[in-house]
Amino acid sequence: MKCKLETFPPYRIAYMRRVGPYGPANVEVMEELKKWARKNQLLDSAILFAIPQDNPQTTAPEHCRFDACIVLSENAQLNAADSAIREGELAGGNYLVFEVKHTAEDIQRAYTEIFPALHSNGYTMDDKPILEKYTGDLTTNPYCEICVPVKV
Repeated sequence: MKCKLETFPPYRIAYMRRVGPYGPANVEVMEELKKWARKNQLLDSAILFAIPQDNPQTTAPEHCRFDACIVLSENAQLNAADSAIREGELAGGNYLVFEVKHTAEDIQRAYTEIFPALHSNGYTMDDKPILEKYTGDLTTNPYCEICVPVKV
């Protein structure tokens, strides 16, 4: 699997969080975030991140946190009435980036291949969550990037 090393800046984000087993319900959270972003004219040329915050092998499924995020510009204002939307910052750093076709099968296969690829390329995972990065929509960009934080 091909990968490239990238350094991400810190990002200011708006996000929605879901707590529960990872799976199809995560897609619903992302769709809710995109609906909110579209309504607030933030979706055009947006960068979206899907962030599984917990390792399901060490965290009970009912406690797994999933964040659907959109990068905000410096001047974007959040409406306090949008109680489902939180503001935060995504720490920057070094990431090993894998481009993956955006299908459930391809993403699942990628996750089984990423960790051997990480070690075979001589990298150690950093103590931050893995990010799934999306730009555009599936009609114009059928790929996503799985971004693994690494120590350099």
